[in-house]
Amino acid sequence: MALQIDDLPAAIRNAKRELRARLPNYRDVFAELEAAMTKEAQQIAALRERGEAVIPEIRFDDIVANRVSDAQIALVKARGACVIRQVFERSRVEQWDREIAEYVGRNDLDGRLLNRAEDKYFGQLASSKPQIYGVYWSKPQVLARQSAELTQARVFLNRLWRTESEGRVHFDPNHVPVYADRLRRRPPGSESLGLSAHCDGGSVERWIESNFRNVYRHVFSGHWRDYDPFDAAWRTEVEEIASPAVCSMFRTFQGWTALTPQGPGDGTLQLVPIANAMAYILLRALQDDVADDDLCGAMPGRALSIKPEYHAPLFDALSSIPLMQAGDTVFWHSDVIHAVEDAHRGTGYSNVMYIASLPACAKNDAYLKRQLPSFLEGKSPPDFPADHFETDFVGRATADDLTALGRAQMGFDL
Repeated sequence: MALQIDDLPAAIRNAKRELRARLPNYRDVFAELEAAMTKEAQQIAALRERGEAVIPEIRFDDIVANRVSDAQIALVKARGACVIRQVFERSRVEQWDREIAEYVGRNDLDGRLLNRAEDKYFGQLASSKPQIYGVYWSKPQVLARQSAELTQARVFLNRLWRTESEGRVHFDPNHVPVYADRLRRRPPGSESLGLSAHCDGGSVERWIESNFRNVYRHVFSGHWRDYDPFDAAWRTEVEEIASPAVCSMFRTFQGWTALTPQGPGDGTLQLVPIANAMAYILLRALQDDVADDDLCGAMPGRALSIKPEYHAPLFDALSSIPLMQAGDTVFWHSDVIHAVEDAHRGTGYSNVMYIASLPACAKNDAYLKRQLPSFLEGKSPPDFPADHFETDFVGRATADDLTALGRAQMGFDL
């Protein structure tokens, strides 16, 4: 269900009044939390400055052979992100990139983009115009989503979560539904086309909506050290405010697959690799220097913006991901702060397919039922602006391109 809020300022005032009443020592708790987060962010910055990796890296071969160590898993869960190397053969992905270029060129996507629906989701961010194409159903995207390789990688990621707690089973990690998302095709030399720091998966709802509050129950009770970002309790039951590009599925990890080589300076992804940084964001908004009807600038139906004037200590940890090769993937926890570099100063295209990790659950099944007709008709999926560019595209993927696994992941059997 979508959350409806008729009087947002009043809802924010009421939420902050309730949350402060439940946590009378919110100032002291936040001071302790801020000191810990500042220390962690500075440690990450020091590693980065020494040239050491701050985003964990895992070889896909090690996932297949069950060779990922407990230490690697612990680091992924602390950082809330990882790069998985060589999920696909480079030659295969290079062919996909060529096919996508032919697909968008043959169907004059650039001409159609002039009439696209306005995507206001990123409108409040300082940088808000990434070169993202509203294309969902090219054959390479469909083939990648249903691939055995990416399915195995995402099952591995889903299993990092605590799927049973509070006396309930929250989701099945072994089944990976499809969340059809877009493409990024970024030419060299593009400037001011990034995204400033933000989180997806909810903005004002995190403080207002009851199931979101339950997700962060340890934070709002002052026991922030007990908060486990990988505990799935209540995550599959939250209600978001509907808006184009607001994800209404539960993603264990957001992610993309590199179609071209790209790294720092190439207009690439940046992360604050602190899995529990959301605790800081939540309690920061309760502090006395933030107006009673304000949540550090959070807006409904928008990305949750992370701002230097409110969240300065976290910016020390903001780091570009390492050099990626075609066929590598990167995944980040659905609460992890991320951004995109403004300038692409490299020499080649910086292209990716956005493909997230999701588990089977009632919330996601409900979305699949809404998404499936979009696939069959070539329309934009329900969460995205209703451009429907691909309805008459030549070469669009159809049900005939799906394997048995692909049909199950698309929800044909629901």
